[in-house]
Amino acid sequence: MLDALSPAPVLLPALADHGFLFATGIENSAPTILGPDGSRIRRDQMIECRHYDRWRDDLLLTREIGCNALRYGPQLYSTMRESGRHDWSFADESFPELRRLGILPIVDLCHFGVPDFIGDFQNPDFPALFADYAREFAARFPWVQLYTPVNEMFITAVFSAKYGWWNERRTDDRSYVTAIRNVVRANVLAMRAILEVRPDAVFIQSESTEHFHPECPRALPHAEHRNAERFLTLDLNYGRRVCSSMYEYLMDNGMPREEYAFFMRGRELRRHCVMGNDWYITNEHLINGEGHCRRADEVFGYDTVTRDYYARYGLPIMHTETNMDEGPRGDEAERWLWKQWSGIMRLRQEGLPMLGFTWYSLNDQIDWHSALREKRGDVHPRGLYDLDRNIRNVGRAYKRLIEAWTPVLQSEGHLTGLRASA
Repeated sequence: MLDALSPAPVLLPALADHGFLFATGIENSAPTILGPDGSRIRRDQMIECRHYDRWRDDLLLTREIGCNALRYGPQLYSTMRESGRHDWSFADESFPELRRLGILPIVDLCHFGVPDFIGDFQNPDFPALFADYAREFAARFPWVQLYTPVNEMFITAVFSAKYGWWNERRTDDRSYVTAIRNVVRANVLAMRAILEVRPDAVFIQSESTEHFHPECPRALPHAEHRNAERFLTLDLNYGRRVCSSMYEYLMDNGMPREEYAFFMRGRELRRHCVMGNDWYITNEHLINGEGHCRRADEVFGYDTVTRDYYARYGLPIMHTETNMDEGPRGDEAERWLWKQWSGIMRLRQEGLPMLGFTWYSLNDQIDWHSALREKRGDVHPRGLYDLDRNIRNVGRAYKRLIEAWTPVLQSEGHLTGLRASA
């Protein structure tokens, strides 16, 4: 059931000129991991995938394939040098070129990692420092309208402070709730800071869309908990009251009541928000009687799980991430692309306000089969282009898809369904 107190979206004027958003992204994950010698290692995918060396080529390839939008942003850890001191030199080169090429940036300001001087997502100073950073970016590039302040807030907290893979590498509930508090607070404060500069800014929350299936009757309470937990970051971000079990979980693990009230006062920001959801074959999980999860592959699929999220939040939707390895036959990624697109078209036909689609990322990625935890240098063929910037089969398929559907969506009006949600 939709929250009856939700403010109505007013995104129609803000997005009408952009058309349906066919996007890709430059992979800019930058968490820290534990190296073999016990030291912290920074995994900067923009370095490992050679974007800094080939950034002009990458922007041209984005336009060549037909995308009108690009998920992109400066690296937080290298741009934020210290409190109040930011080095915008790379952004000062790349963002004017994006504008010259007519590519709409969806600016990704924090992608899984923070500067060394902040440390990790347990640091309570992070939200205010990040808000200052976001405000300065918006003032420096006032023509930018679309933002993802913190990418995948749920995954950021889970991988850093629940699974113990990245950054603080913790596995206890109190650290996990602390990471959620700081990550979502940073996102909320950044949205408010950007709106001070650009009052018509739109925020596309790129968030992992998840579902947990019980393997047996004993798994039912575990699945119920995890299926409530998956909404925590978006509930707090959108000012939606969490269920009673999640409220107890937050309170028992260190969230002050006044901080919960802070999040509940954020409802007014919803009118600037698009619910971006990310979908991979790993997003559905099978949970056993002991509460342990393993991969379920696709059971429900993108469109079914997205309906659950839309029923909860009632916001316009953008499919903000997906990919698939090419596989031994070389066509698995292309088949996955068309499967995702079919899900979007089905939701659109049902009247859901689907604003865009993203194949992530433009180029192949490094070491994502281990979620960046092992620095092996393994290349995974998930991009529209390989790391030599040669187009892949899925890149050709995406280009055909964009060419075929752009005139259809323009003639129909890409915002079909938005009026119903407003």
